[in-house]
Amino acid sequence: MGETSTKPYLLRALHEWCTDNGYTPYITVQVDEHTRVPVAHVRDGQITLNVGTLATNQLVLGNEFIEFQARFSGVTENVWVPVAAVSAIYARETGAGMGFEVQPYEAPTHDDAAEPAVTEATSEAAPTATDPADGGDDEPKRPHLTIVK
Repeated sequence: MGETSTKPYLLRALHEWCTDNGYTPYITVQVDEHTRVPVAHVRDGQITLNVGTLATNQLVLGNEFIEFQARFSGVTENVWVPVAAVSAIYARETGAGMGFEVQPYEAPTHDDAAEPAVTEATSEAAPTATDPADGGDDEPKRPHLTIVK
């Protein structure tokens, strides 16, 4: 078994740093057949997601995937993103963050961390403002990123 990637740990640390400082953590994701995101919000093969605590419900920042529920244009959606597909995390207000090399997703061989089946969004209410366009009048700052391999 190979060494565990530092990427999920850095994502969790920067998410916590953003939250502790009152910033809104955003992630940028390369969308492929393994990501489960609202297709209408994908631009040029990427999507930027607000993963702040006020914009997500049941947020899990795991070692293999990021999963949560959020509202896009008023509709609750289930989001599932492989950590390998995350290309950046940054603070919306300042642009401070970190960029990452995108790796191809390799599904785990054990059943407990398998890719989820596509399901309908639950009726449980999720907070709004996951779509940057829904987040208010302030545009996100251009991220200042350090690329990590």
